[in-house]
Amino acid sequence: MSAALSYPVPALKSTRPRSQILILEPDLAVLDYLRSTLGSRYSLSLFSDEQALLERLDKSEQPDLLLLALHTNRDPMPLLTHIRCTKPNLAVVVLSCSAELRDLEMVIRLGVRAIVMKPFTGSDVEQAIEEHLASSEKKVPAADALKEIPLNETHSFVRSSKRMRELEAQAALVARADIPLLILGESGTGKEILALYTHKMSARSQNIFLKVNCAAVPADLLESELFGYEQGAFTGAVKTKPGKFEVCTGGTIFLDEIGEMPAILQAKLLQVLQDGTFSRLGSRSPMKVDVRVIAATNINMKDAMANKTFREDLYYRLNGFTLSIPPLRERREEIPVLSEYFMRKGAKRYGRDPLPFSQTLLNALADHSWPGNLRELENVINRYLVLGEERSIVDELSPATVYQGGAAAAVAQETPNGAGLKAMVRNLKGDAESTAIAQVLEGTGWNRKAAANDLQISYKALLYKIKQYDLSPRNNHAS
Repeated sequence: MSAALSYPVPALKSTRPRSQILILEPDLAVLDYLRSTLGSRYSLSLFSDEQALLERLDKSEQPDLLLLALHTNRDPMPLLTHIRCTKPNLAVVVLSCSAELRDLEMVIRLGVRAIVMKPFTGSDVEQAIEEHLASSEKKVPAADALKEIPLNETHSFVRSSKRMRELEAQAALVARADIPLLILGESGTGKEILALYTHKMSARSQNIFLKVNCAAVPADLLESELFGYEQGAFTGAVKTKPGKFEVCTGGTIFLDEIGEMPAILQAKLLQVLQDGTFSRLGSRSPMKVDVRVIAATNINMKDAMANKTFREDLYYRLNGFTLSIPPLRERREEIPVLSEYFMRKGAKRYGRDPLPFSQTLLNALADHSWPGNLRELENVINRYLVLGEERSIVDELSPATVYQGGAAAAVAQETPNGAGLKAMVRNLKGDAESTAIAQVLEGTGWNRKAAANDLQISYKALLYKIKQYDLSPRNNHAS
């Protein structure tokens, strides 16, 4: 029997053109059954071989639906993740003979539309197909709509843009490989959420996920935090304490702000990554652990290696694969979706009714530069929820209105003819933002932490802005 079979069937009288459906089923008897039960209603292309299916997907226009059979004797994840990466808009319905919860959960998290359990009837499959076709005729394509994946009681992975769909597919693919992962992105972009999502998509998902913020723990305590200590290892060590790596064996450890890790600990971490062994403080006996390491940082790692603040060999050991999260300003189309999500989350947390978003507020949210990214957006939405009125939020997000005259005049004088509207608007926003930041800094007597608090952005984001606009007490834009 051919690996790829197409059965042209005379079209029935219908107001809707026959839907194009691809079916992958290695069992030829089941494949023939699907042809006989579905062939009169849909235009079918039948495959018993994965490679033939992939070649068809590469060469021809995208079908309306893919029916994908899963079998217990082969891992479906590589094929499914490849399809989700290369064809993120292709709807997939799975035919499965396994009711194992972990397998089904993995499939669902990869964006499969429905699962039909074997043994099934033709009507079971047809119902799943028709439910998808009915939903796809609605306004928004399902793959382009909001996708919210609960990760635990307080966090969800939320995405709607093309870039984040691609990131989701990449993370799901890397999760299966069980290699070290490095996540790059500005402060507040959601690196911890992506790390947790990767853990949930991995074979370690039923085991522990532990986060350690390398910048928040003092350097002299970080080693004992990570690797533990023996009784009497130092003053105050009254009893033996296991470290995070021991506690996390079999699971995933997330090392946030890895770029802040002291050099002496970088060498010890390198050893863990190389052979899975380490020693507690005060012990000469090595112990072995099975832990997956996911690291994240917002610093430029190449600069850190050039400045000898981060070991090059550790970087390449951590960098089994790299995922880079774009800042919020580069995926502004997600701002309304994320705002709605944070509103629902905040309303549940504070026991309040969700508030609506007017077009004025949505415009202010869309135009803001978001130096604090998702963390800043969530704080703004929570303030709106608590205050109950949007005027102060709009004023807070749009300080340019106060300084528009001076900034606009400066742009008119400094922007060359033919520079383009985008450049003029970018300069205008930059001047307005630097003016606002400088005024807050002057008001706090250049107390940067107080200014960051008043601006509702992270301390690191403020330092970045000060450097970006070359602000100083003697040379600032507020004078």
